[in-house]
Amino acid sequence: MKEISNKTNLQVLHEDNHLIVVNKRVGDIVQGDKTGDKPLSEVVKEYIKDKYNKPGEVFLGVVHRLDRPTSGIVVFARTSKALTRLNELFKNRETQKTYWAVVKNKPAEPEDKLIHFIKRNEKNNTSKAHLKEVPDSKLASLDYAIFKELNNYFALEINLHTGRHHQIRAQLSAIGSPIKGDLKYGFDRSNPNGGIHLHARKLVFIHPVTKESLSVTAPVPNEVIWNTLN
Repeated sequence: MKEISNKTNLQVLHEDNHLIVVNKRVGDIVQGDKTGDKPLSEVVKEYIKDKYNKPGEVFLGVVHRLDRPTSGIVVFARTSKALTRLNELFKNRETQKTYWAVVKNKPAEPEDKLIHFIKRNEKNNTSKAHLKEVPDSKLASLDYAIFKELNNYFALEINLHTGRHHQIRAQLSAIGSPIKGDLKYGFDRSNPNGGIHLHARKLVFIHPVTKESLSVTAPVPNEVIWNTLN
């Protein structure tokens, strides 16, 4: 996957003195990792430094992450106070997270609540969704609803109640509906860009400083199937 080539590709969805929300592209990594690719956090720092003519190091706190092959909303904190409060919001699940996913196999129910126990495998960086609790597993819960039927695929809207490793990918795979392009979780072929059709569509939370409700929606990637959902 390609790293971010330059900061002009950054799509800012919301920005104020305390936080910045961006629309992550497929292939971007949120924070630096062993690949050595330039992370989104560094691109956002450069954007802030240039826009506001800031001397020296720019503070930017990583609040949460999205898997590299996914796209959508990522929140960064611009102050330490905002970072502390945002961390609490996400930790205590005081956020409403809505995702869109495209799957080939129609789920048995048009809408349902999925409850599994997720167990992470550190060696191959995957998670497995079990119907019953197993050692070292964590409760995972989400609601989904089919909101559009396409020619060969189904678009699901997902409301996430917990934030487990690869949760949506593992849970949809467990019901026989792996996400388009997600080879790791049972889809039969990859997408041309190496990504998967999972998009962090909407986030609603209380602003950490102003205390006002903030709702942010991220446009879907410019791609044939995603474009049919706009």
